[in-house]
Amino acid sequence: MKKYLLLFFCITALNTGQAQSPNDSTKYLLLDMALQLQITDAIDDMYNFDFRKAEVEFNWMRYNYPEHPLPYFLFGISTWWQMMPNLDKETPLGDEFLAYMDQAIEKAENMLDVNEDNMEAEFFLAGAYGFVGRYHSEKHNWGKATNAGRLALKYLNEIRGNEDFSPEILFGDGLFNYYSVYIKETYPLLRPVLAFFPKGDKELGIEQLEKVTTNAFYTRMEAIYFLMRIKAFDMNETFEALRLSEYIYEKYPNNSYFHRFYARMLYSAGQYKEAASVSQEILNRVVAKQTGYEEISGRYAAFFLAHDYRSSNNWPAAERYYQMVIDYTENINDSESGYYLYSQLYLAEREIERAEYEPALERIDIIRDNTKRKESLNERARELKKEVRRKR
Repeated sequence: MKKYLLLFFCITALNTGQAQSPNDSTKYLLLDMALQLQITDAIDDMYNFDFRKAEVEFNWMRYNYPEHPLPYFLFGISTWWQMMPNLDKETPLGDEFLAYMDQAIEKAENMLDVNEDNMEAEFFLAGAYGFVGRYHSEKHNWGKATNAGRLALKYLNEIRGNEDFSPEILFGDGLFNYYSVYIKETYPLLRPVLAFFPKGDKELGIEQLEKVTTNAFYTRMEAIYFLMRIKAFDMNETFEALRLSEYIYEKYPNNSYFHRFYARMLYSAGQYKEAASVSQEILNRVVAKQTGYEEISGRYAAFFLAHDYRSSNNWPAAERYYQMVIDYTENINDSESGYYLYSQLYLAEREIERAEYEPALERIDIIRDNTKRKESLNERARELKKEVRRKR
């Protein structure tokens, strides 16, 4: 629950990209159309996981705007996406990400020292603190996450208003409107905290995010990312989520996160052959050690392939891929994963059919140790254990 509170801090922190008035727009890099054209390819390279190429352009920005937070912020976002395929993994990239965000914060604070009404500076302070809070929440550093979230909200509150100035602003508004209601509905214990926030509107939030996906520059892909997840997991609009995932994967075919999300949506939509085909390409890239393709991507892909072979009654192939799911998962110590536990279940069922009771019982114990008694997986594992006792 704490994690969702910190996520809320982070997403609301992005609702801060407005300038004081249209007449001041030339003072802000975020509203510089020439600069947007200059770095469009770099942004695309970043989302397509060609980080070195993207960062060449970010270095150009840092050279030309050494005292502005934007290039440091973009370096930070680039580092974030390098971690994105497995945020739980401990890596030096975490320290690198925090260092870039610290630099963005320092540059923005310097801008505020010169002009205390600089809206762009406050945008970067809110955004940088928001990402720092999200990072620490992923690492379960709740004290640091809470402090970063508090600072993000401080700068958000400083610059609310002028929501119709830029389509970029709708991104933060959309996330705030949606998640302020979603979290209140889903996590009742947080309602006293959320009472201090303005009232949200989920339907309006979705409309705003959809506008961002067609009108914004800096926040467009992030809006698609959130909208895709909302459609998939909160609204159960699987085919709309599939449409978005297909679009974003085709635009950035080397982004492993988008790749595996697309495979997941194909599977959820019942398009198992298509999911298997996409999953085979994911596994090929995992084996080739392509940037961003690691154990989690492999686990998804192997599970979807196993399902396809199981559906066609090709059990030798299905078992091989279910075991691959298990191997990938154990490499990252994520024994509570549903894909892992269902793979253990299906293999245990096959082993019981072959009277291979000892390995089946080991798998059953793994399932029971990592699920609660009332969960269907736990109940099925207990049934299998009783079946083994009867057959022995």
